[in-house]
Amino acid sequence: MNIKHYIALPDFVSLANACSGFLALVMLSIGNLILASQFMLLAVIFDSVDGWVARRTKRVDEHGFGKNMDSLSDVISFGVAPGMLLFYACQSFSIQYINILVSLLIVICGILRLSRFNVLADSSDVSGGDKFVGLPIPTTALILGSFYISGMFRMDLALIIMTVVAVLMISTIKYPKFKGIILMAGGSILIIGTILPYNISSSIAFLPAKLLFIFTILYVLIVPLMELYGRLLEKWSTC
Repeated sequence: MNIKHYIALPDFVSLANACSGFLALVMLSIGNLILASQFMLLAVIFDSVDGWVARRTKRVDEHGFGKNMDSLSDVISFGVAPGMLLFYACQSFSIQYINILVSLLIVICGILRLSRFNVLADSSDVSGGDKFVGLPIPTTALILGSFYISGMFRMDLALIIMTVVAVLMISTIKYPKFKGIILMAGGSILIIGTILPYNISSSIAFLPAKLLFIFTILYVLIVPLMELYGRLLEKWSTC
């Protein structure tokens, strides 16, 4: 069948996501890690918008074309691009090849997470609900991109954090979905503040990147800690 029978407006937003991820890889190849981080963060905006566009246009995706395009784009922008950024940013780390192993872990766990997401989305027994099973994959770009730009970047912390993030992506911990135009706008403003040219944002230094990094880290850590606390309470109540 002709491609025009499958593609719709939201898919062009997904393509913008993929293009941002590819441009991040191009920037990495020429050694511009700051711009690579900014392209990764830009991809997060496109990834957030494509679903909103699909709902607004009332798209009926009976073949699952849009879902697969979204996942393939995410592999580039939030799997391969963050993995390569970590590889380049931690090349001089004291433990040789650890940057390659953690980078590869990000890519593998990202692919596994997206594959499970598509399987669950296709299952009639599992509803989408208001939670993700496992940490959403755009978190890799949010954390690593904002961390690198923030001026606080440390190779040892980055390797530890991204290892935890990779494992949480394939966990069964249920992370809440952030919905609502106000929340989406607030997040987009932070990301845009992070990706502004340095001479524009110099008056506020690295504040947007620092805030984005802190908020994302809190989202990553608070959810499993609350789940652990709930399990401990349940265990103690049965004792």
